[in-house]
Amino acid sequence: MAKSTSPIRAAGVVLLRRDADGPLVCVLHRPRQDDWSLPKGKLDPGENTVEAARRETIEETGCDVVLGMPLETQQYRVESRAKTVHYWVGWERPGGPGFLPNKEIDELRWLRPEAAIAMLSYPRDGDLVRDALAAPATNPLVVLRHTDAMRRSDYSGAVDAERPLTSSGMAAADRVSQVLDAFGIRKVYSSDSLRCLDTVRPFAHATHATIAREPLLSEEGFSSSPTAALKRIDQILGDPAPAVICTHRPVLPELLQHIAGRLGLSQIPDTSLSTGEAVIFHRAHDRVVVERVES
Repeated sequence: MAKSTSPIRAAGVVLLRRDADGPLVCVLHRPRQDDWSLPKGKLDPGENTVEAARRETIEETGCDVVLGMPLETQQYRVESRAKTVHYWVGWERPGGPGFLPNKEIDELRWLRPEAAIAMLSYPRDGDLVRDALAAPATNPLVVLRHTDAMRRSDYSGAVDAERPLTSSGMAAADRVSQVLDAFGIRKVYSSDSLRCLDTVRPFAHATHATIAREPLLSEEGFSSSPTAALKRIDQILGDPAPAVICTHRPVLPELLQHIAGRLGLSQIPDTSLSTGEAVIFHRAHDRVVVERVES
């Protein structure tokens, strides 16, 4: 059978541990390649890069992780195939299963940055470690479009706000929960429409978070009172806690433009989100980094 030549998509993390004497960096030995590298791996079918980065980190290191800012995407070739690896800064958090040596990863070490960079087999990984250590602490604000809902034309109910998610939308909501957990989201704001509430409900249930119902962020509420809705956004922005706002496609252009302006961004993020996609504003004291997360 001929080998595949299709591009490889992968994701990984520069995994850091807080220590009284400064951060430690996680490096891994892969016996098959006999190299030292960072936690990373290929996307599973149906995964996005954020899900893969967290899953691979847990599987390879036994550590759970909270993702921070995105780092430079790595592109190189593996034999005849192009490979793209998306990376994030990641900080260890309690709850992982613990590391057990296996045929893919037989050794793990937590090292001081200089020692980690010297140990890594590839200069590009050392560059990632330097960038991760230089990255500021951030508080993410996730602006999320609800997952796939029943078509208006197929819905027989009297109130559009009660139009439910489809079965695929409910499955996608479980995946959204993984993304939100990966970024350590703590506060949940949602349009009071059922399709938005059900998009964030799996995450709220898993993390015991309270969903703040926001009528002004529904299609109907925003359309009738946009000034009041944007004032409510200003109140949410005043709280630096990691948060998600779940809303609707028609609301997104004005909402994202307003947030970008309040955060001092000169460029407005792309507002054409598909269902289940999100824009993340990584807020630091001196800058804001924006990324888009696919569904």
